[in-house]
Amino acid sequence: MRILIGSLLALALATPAAAAREPHAPALKSQSALVVDQDSGEILLGKNADTTLPIASLTKLMTAIVTLDADLDPDEPVTITKADVDRLRGSRSRLQVGTTLTRDDMLHLALMASENRAASAVANSYPGGKDACVLAMNLKAQLLGMPGTRFEDGTGLSGRNVSTAQDLAKLVQAAHAYPKIREFTTSTSYQVKVGRRTMRFGNTNNLTRSSRWEIGLSKTGYIAEAGRCLVMQVTLAGRSIIIVLLDSWGKYTRVGDATRIRQWLEFAAAHSDRASARLSPTTEGSLYIRKTSNDAPG
Repeated sequence: MRILIGSLLALALATPAAAAREPHAPALKSQSALVVDQDSGEILLGKNADTTLPIASLTKLMTAIVTLDADLDPDEPVTITKADVDRLRGSRSRLQVGTTLTRDDMLHLALMASENRAASAVANSYPGGKDACVLAMNLKAQLLGMPGTRFEDGTGLSGRNVSTAQDLAKLVQAAHAYPKIREFTTSTSYQVKVGRRTMRFGNTNNLTRSSRWEIGLSKTGYIAEAGRCLVMQVTLAGRSIIIVLLDSWGKYTRVGDATRIRQWLEFAAAHSDRASARLSPTTEGSLYIRKTSNDAPG
């Protein structure tokens, strides 16, 4: 009897400590979010992931995809015209009307610096013009299995480009297959020569400049209707992860949510590693995957 009581007491004392080590799902501030294991497709964390919301400049990923699918000349000159000026919101641009760059340069600035005039010029230079580009974007969304997605322009400024976190995870997965999109969205800065001037642009996602992040694809977005948005493909705790954050209010909310997700996954991995080490070093990999999977809410 004394042995049984002692065992129960030890278990009772150990349980809170063990529970304290269990990773808890982070409290995300974004209105909609999704965290997916890119390789397995497993949903690790979701919040209102099927809610349709405006996506702002996340649109530019699809603009890039259909442009690259069309196999257009990357060195063809593309010129900013009056049609590319944002008269709806009056957003500022450093690219003046008449600026001519290569299609690749325009695409780079659209993806990295979220340059709206560059994205508009890319869409307008699509064979058949903007309307043909938007049609291709919607057809591509259907092919990718994105039923909650609709595009009306190539920049996202209209506010009528909508999607869901579930659909955007598919878009990130598809976009990640394009080397140029990976390169352009993750470069920290880029310089272009406009006339006699050299102009330097920076990435709208400050996390691309952090040594703590291994980012394979990145895109930010913001308009009033959409709040602050962020999608990324990252490597965390040895896993390829897709993160989608929509309608994040507050200047640092999307960065804060991304950081909370990273800390959560790293804690889960460290906890799993300790558990697997106590059992068998040879099964660490499989235990890591199972443990993290079990800990993550669906």
